[in-house]
Amino acid sequence: MSKLPHIGTSIFTVMSQMASEHNAINLSQGFPNFPVDERLTSILTGLAKENIHQYTPMSGLPSLLEKITNLTNQSYQRIISPKEEILITAGATEGIFATIQALVKTNDEVIILDPCYDCYEAPILLSNAKPIRISLSDDFTPNWEKIANATNKNTKLIIINNPHNPTGKTWTENDFLQLEKLVDAYPNLHVLSDEVYEYITFEQKHISVHHRPKLWEKSIIIGSFGKSFHITGWKVGYVIAPENLMIEIKKVHQFLVFSVSSIAQHAINEYINLVDVNAIGKFYQQKRDFFQNLLKDTKLKLMPCEGTYFQVASYASISNENDIDFTKRLVTEFGVATIPISTFYANNKDNKYIRFCFAKDDKTLIQAAERLRKL
Repeated sequence: MSKLPHIGTSIFTVMSQMASEHNAINLSQGFPNFPVDERLTSILTGLAKENIHQYTPMSGLPSLLEKITNLTNQSYQRIISPKEEILITAGATEGIFATIQALVKTNDEVIILDPCYDCYEAPILLSNAKPIRISLSDDFTPNWEKIANATNKNTKLIIINNPHNPTGKTWTENDFLQLEKLVDAYPNLHVLSDEVYEYITFEQKHISVHHRPKLWEKSIIIGSFGKSFHITGWKVGYVIAPENLMIEIKKVHQFLVFSVSSIAQHAINEYINLVDVNAIGKFYQQKRDFFQNLLKDTKLKLMPCEGTYFQVASYASISNENDIDFTKRLVTEFGVATIPISTFYANNKDNKYIRFCFAKDDKTLIQAAERLRKL
């Protein structure tokens, strides 16, 4: 008997497989196709011959924990304890899974804001808890009236994702004021803040839970070196949480993966001394602007992109097809793979939106745009 009977193959896997079968340009799955920084590969090559290939401590390489402490202070002026408040995880997904498994119990409720990334619901269901799916407003901002009405004494977590995948939306000061008000009203409510795109924001700079002292004691924040440093396949993320919550998260982590790739941790530990995280957003803003300019001559209507490396577009003026059928035809007839936004909703809400990943080299984006102009 399946514990997750309604969950099938991820849409990301489906679209990537279709892209491969039809020799299409893959702008669906969220990974870069350009080379990794040569400074990082050089560090990795040098480390391969050193005696660093056995387990690191369960919480993470101590020197890397210190680096995350310094990075958090540098980025957000928040001081955290490297020993008690940070955990290195096997990607952000493991951090999210371990957090939910550690903190959410049978009959608890967890608020998820749709459209949402697909890794949130499964660990809630595996905890015998109840996911409460609430749609964002049409402009992809939080509907605080709906959120407040759905919150009660059984609500253990609200999961927020800022900057937001799939829409590229970022939260405002008012959103955080409303969140603080909600947390104040419910003593049992905690915040799981997925901030894996924290360094990829554009005109409006990222506002983090790290900026909100009122939320610190009730919040778990997820980060990702994979996203920030263009090394998604390394699967190295991190969790920041107050000690009383981190104790419980570490209990799950130690029996889930115990520790994370030693050579990856050592390499990131050295690389972090060389990289300017403030340059990451500028790099992707150039990518966004380049891609948006390429699509100006298409019939697609581009939605605002304030962060992440995803661009949402409406195809409503092109076709009345549902978004799944449209994206499949886009692969088979036009040779471009994208993601249908309806798959990020519990109710499969279809607004005729598709998501592009523009974390690609210029040649790939140019070729994709040439094909999309034929729509």
